[in-house]
Amino acid sequence: MRRIAMSYSLAAERPARSTGAPLLSNPMMDVLHAVHERGSISAAARQLGLSYRHVWGQLKDWEAQLGRELLVWERGQAALLSPFGQRLLMAERLAQARLGPQAEHLRAELERAFSMAFDDDQAPSELLTLYASHDHALAALQDLAAHGDGHPNLHLDIRFTGSVDAIRALNEGRCLLAGFHTQPFADADSRTARTYRPLLKPGTHKIIGFARRAQGLMVAPGNPLRLHTLRDVARLQARFVNRAIGTGTRLLLEELLVQHAIVAEDLLGFEREESSHAAVAQAVGSGEADVGLGTEYAAQRQGLGFVPLTEERYLLVCLKSALELPAVQSLLTLLRSARWQQQLQALPGYQPDHPGEVAAMKRLLPWWR
Repeated sequence: MRRIAMSYSLAAERPARSTGAPLLSNPMMDVLHAVHERGSISAAARQLGLSYRHVWGQLKDWEAQLGRELLVWERGQAALLSPFGQRLLMAERLAQARLGPQAEHLRAELERAFSMAFDDDQAPSELLTLYASHDHALAALQDLAAHGDGHPNLHLDIRFTGSVDAIRALNEGRCLLAGFHTQPFADADSRTARTYRPLLKPGTHKIIGFARRAQGLMVAPGNPLRLHTLRDVARLQARFVNRAIGTGTRLLLEELLVQHAIVAEDLLGFEREESSHAAVAQAVGSGEADVGLGTEYAAQRQGLGFVPLTEERYLLVCLKSALELPAVQSLLTLLRSARWQQQLQALPGYQPDHPGEVAAMKRLLPWWR
């Protein structure tokens, strides 16, 4: 087992978040990825803003430390990753995808801590703890809340977990808000309704509108297996990768299986679980799986094909007694702002859906009736 040591960088200016850049970076993995992408050491060095001599020396040092060859290269020919280098890069990218939610939380906490040290005259930010199903729009909202000009200085302390677990955390007093997603037009006797209804109580909880997002099949670029429905996945025995029990996407899958009269055993790989949409996308992108259920955003970010199956509603929920808290009011103001709605619309597969509207259960959960 190799020892892992983690570090972070502190910059004078906060750069715009790159959709392709990992939250946790490693110099060796950056070099391997650049060589794999560019096909030569010199082109990789230019991409990284480093000298050829430096990159070459680093590669030799890393090979000596690991006792393995990272590149297969001959002068005048394209540089290729060795089989070990390929496995190393694949493992790192999968780990990045699995750790994405935790890494986002850690980065936000570090930024908040250092902002208090640098901003002598800044009033303390309002803290709002949110347990939520992992969602890329929430991560974007977290950034805007902390750094958006013209809006209250709000720190969203987001703990990503499954939809069901998020609402349970709210009911147990571990957070002020929870985020979950659901099919808006599931019927009153659906698995979705039967799962969420015992957790939500009219008069105690209030629903807050947030967004709609597309969910569907994440497949290899070009969809070579021609997978268009879950029936296709089952019929062709495509290797499937699942989400964990307690997540909204697992609940959505179970709902879709019932609708199409498919049993879990019909899906090859149903028992394999990943922790986030990004991790499912990485598994498909690496060739370890053929297909998984996830968001259009995660598929596009990984460069995958996407077959939409349904549009779902992502909602926030809080206790009615928390609505007048300053932090909650600041969040509602931000959700209703034109700036946030424009930013949300720019995310692939997302649309504003009653953003910041406080509603009763039956208003935004039609199956509640």
